[in-house]
Amino acid sequence: MNEKAFRIERDMVVIGHDGRPVGEVDSVEGDRIRLKKASPSDHAGDHQRYIEMKLVSAVEGDQVRLFANAEVAVYVEEEESGRSVKL
Repeated sequence: MNEKAFRIERDMVVIGHDGRPVGEVDSVEGDRIRLKKASPSDHAGDHQRYIEMKLVSAVEGDQVRLFANAEVAVYVEEEESGRSVKL
């Protein structure tokens, strides 16, 4: 498991490189961060959202910072099956 993964905790905010929020951490599952399901009005709908650990640039305070901008990170989110989902 990635060393940064050990510092990631539930409820941390995931922030894109552009400073925009991507979501909140639900859990770390292997080499991915599982994001909490958002409100029904969220663009993800019923999809469970994941962010690959390789996109994490830093874990600072209560934030997980990404190498990718929020819009790009949302595009590369994956379902549990590993299949890409365009949101």
